[in-house]
Amino acid sequence: MLFKFPSPSAPRETDVTDEHLYFTRRGLIGAGSAAALLPGWALPVRAGAAGGVVKGGIALRTRRTRSLAEPLTSLDTVTHYNNFYEFGTGKEDPARLAGTLRTRPWTVRVDGLVAKPRTFDIDTLMRAFPLEERIYRHRCVEAWSMVIPWAGFPLAGLLKQVEPLSSARFVVFETLRDPRQMPGQRTSVLQWPYVEGLRLDEAMHPLTMLAVGLYGQTLPGQNGAPIRLVVPWKYGFKSIKSIVHIRLTDRQPPTSWNRYGPGEYGFYANVNPSVSHPRWSQARERRLGDWFPRATLPFNGYGEEVAGLYRGMDLRRYY
Repeated sequence: MLFKFPSPSAPRETDVTDEHLYFTRRGLIGAGSAAALLPGWALPVRAGAAGGVVKGGIALRTRRTRSLAEPLTSLDTVTHYNNFYEFGTGKEDPARLAGTLRTRPWTVRVDGLVAKPRTFDIDTLMRAFPLEERIYRHRCVEAWSMVIPWAGFPLAGLLKQVEPLSSARFVVFETLRDPRQMPGQRTSVLQWPYVEGLRLDEAMHPLTMLAVGLYGQTLPGQNGAPIRLVVPWKYGFKSIKSIVHIRLTDRQPPTSWNRYGPGEYGFYANVNPSVSHPRWSQARERRLGDWFPRATLPFNGYGEEVAGLYRGMDLRRYY
């Protein structure tokens, strides 16, 4: 008889986060409950409301999550303390300015070294995959962290739709470039559009997901509406927001933060407490909402699932 033991972060049907954890006093309880009663699942309303208010609910076809036995970061913090330079460099800027982002119509082009390049409409894309809820830790290179319940689907499912060629080794992601909607792009703080990349095996890993919501609600603009990448064992800057283009290639791509500071921001960006940022230590972190710092975990605590991807690599050189 064959016994299969799930990995520590594998989603389980029985690990459903209590509904009261998902909603706040801002009227979200009613929206979420209504969405849960709809047959199948509901299309989200437009995200990115002015002032950072999250509107609309997502009824999940597959309601699954994995408890980390850690308190969730508050919805108010998750939606009002953000790095999203397209809307400014201050942590409060994205919630204040992301109301200009229009998330419908929205398409995502997937091409490059694939057999079947396609352009997906966001709503058609969301219909194509069962949406899951997953609670993930997130670690910022600036030594703060969050625990967030995301709604989305594995990136691998999308990539399989376009059939990667055997020559494909990397996946490149690109954010919308539109300075009218994204006032931060009128500055030269980074090269626009924002670009990130993964190795193909990292992209196909079951922990890697495309998120379309959080806390049971439609993804707000300041958190990367309408669709963003989530790679929980890497520093937050790898989880690119507001994606419009995904391309498969045979060469490691240049990425936005690596271009900005190649000695500070490596391509891999795996959470490694033993490798310090040139300007601060990465050995400890402060969970937003907590008073005291805690030890940073290798691979952000997901080492059992992902360390094998880097077997034999010098993680100080390939940081």
